[in-house]
Amino acid sequence: MKKSIIACITLPVVLLSMMACDRSKAADPKDSLDKTETIKADSVQKTKALTIDTIDFDKRNAALSVNDTTGKWPVKAPYPLPGAILPYNRIIAYYGNLYSTRMGVLGEFPRQEMLEKLKGEVARWQAADPTIKAIPALHYIAVTAQGAPGKDNKHRMRMPFKQIDTIISWAKPINALVFLDIQVGHSTVKEEVQQLAQYLSMPNVHLGIDPEFSMKNGERPGSKIGNFTAQDINDAIDILVDLVRKNNLPPKVLVVHRFTQGMIKNYKDIKTVPEVQIVMHMDGFGSKVLKRSTYLRYIYKEPVQFTGFKLFYKNDNKNDWEMYTPEELVKFTPKPVYIQYQ
Repeated sequence: MKKSIIACITLPVVLLSMMACDRSKAADPKDSLDKTETIKADSVQKTKALTIDTIDFDKRNAALSVNDTTGKWPVKAPYPLPGAILPYNRIIAYYGNLYSTRMGVLGEFPRQEMLEKLKGEVARWQAADPTIKAIPALHYIAVTAQGAPGKDNKHRMRMPFKQIDTIISWAKPINALVFLDIQVGHSTVKEEVQQLAQYLSMPNVHLGIDPEFSMKNGERPGSKIGNFTAQDINDAIDILVDLVRKNNLPPKVLVVHRFTQGMIKNYKDIKTVPEVQIVMHMDGFGSKVLKRSTYLRYIYKEPVQFTGFKLFYKNDNKNDWEMYTPEELVKFTPKPVYIQYQ
């Protein structure tokens, strides 16, 4: 892999010593009509869908993979619970942390300016592909890997809950989704996801997990690229499944970052379930040729469920490079349904 796609393993110094990375089965298809039950709430009858329209779902999913001839896409997986976000929408997310202007656009600009920029990107994507609704999201790094061990020797820092509350309040005026992202350091996916359970129990809050800073052999985060096993990812899925069932929620979206082969181990063992929709997210910067190659080698060739693509306002626009446009990315196979800007 060229240095540009993994340049983020260097360890910049930012406020609070945070890692500031500039990087970069199934329902019966014949049962295609919604089943519903009538429930009463405050003496008013409401209808609640029990299943999705599977014919419509299959049609939309196939449209994302229209040019694939290998049989890899669309991925065969259980149908989601009602209320699923994908493939009915394309998520356009701004990524970052409020303590740092270098970790992403979410923390780089004042709130209103940032939200206006995000709405502009959503409009661009809607124009580029009118067949799928583009919706906004704020993707907040809620746990950051650390070069220093910290009091518990786990090389990670959990952001105060008041910061998460702030992001959720920012999302409301534009009806945006919220993603909470974790960089585990020497901790584990299970431990870090569990401490966010109160937020992940909210219908509009979803999860991102980043293997880059998962140091299983005790290395300092940022000294090398880390990895997740399928079991790590399944641990996150299990927690989300439990929260969805206990709180009667629509499916959660789980974004898994990836830009090298070694970042994800045993991808075929990652489980797919009705309660969680998995996005394997191409998370690296560089030239268009390099980024497309990364997408094909690690996202397309190792299918899990849905795909994402990351764009860097700065690092994709230097060294004579140009950032991909929405019009270019909607021609990819499969079409990414989660787009993240840093």
